[in-house]
Amino acid sequence: MPTLARFYGIIIRMYFLGADHNPPHIHAIYGEDTAAFAIRTGEIIEGDFPKRAAGMVREWMRLNEQDLLEMWETQEFKKLEPLD
Repeated sequence: MPTLARFYGIIIRMYFLGADHNPPHIHAIYGEDTAAFAIRTGEIIEGDFPKRAAGMVREWMRLNEQDLLEMWETQEFKKLEPLD
């Protein structure tokens, strides 16, 4: 699972398994907490995440939404800028 970004102790990853692996989402890891976030809505679709860290993940996703959706479609992963 490629690492797309790291910021404030949060690791963002993505992997692709085909159409049955929808909706498009990223995986975030923060200490012992892990969650999958839907790219288009920011909704946590699996797992649990601290509220403040989840807000940072959602802000980062909003800034990178087009790149994330493109990576989901093409499976061509690249590093993205961390949240400042």
